[in-house]
Amino acid sequence: MIGIDVTSVNRIKKMHDKFGERAYKRFLDEEEIALVKKVETAAGFWAAKEAASKAIGTGIGKECAFHDIKIKKSKKGAPKLKYTKKIRKKYNIKKTFLSITHDEGLAIAVVNNVLKV
Repeated sequence: MIGIDVTSVNRIKKMHDKFGERAYKRFLDEEEIALVKKVETAAGFWAAKEAASKAIGTGIGKECAFHDIKIKKSKKGAPKLKYTKKIRKKYNIKKTFLSITHDEGLAIAVVNNVLKV
């Protein structure tokens, strides 16, 4: 299943300007926040988590929250996404692929889940 999301970098910047680190804690854990060196990265992570929730057919909400999705970086710096065990089991997710890009004030993410058969 595939999910896609686009997020305004300025929207995430305004949220961070207003609420500081608390804004990032709304959708990122401490390890993820440590990866954020600029607002474009944070916007990309927001888009990635939204896309991941869409890829399982729920969107962010009661069934899948921001903190049910974890973003890390590979040794080469590529973004990696992992759902909690609860989500992986419930939606039969075998493997997940993530791509994030940002340009001209937008961050876009695409998530592709390979399901167990």
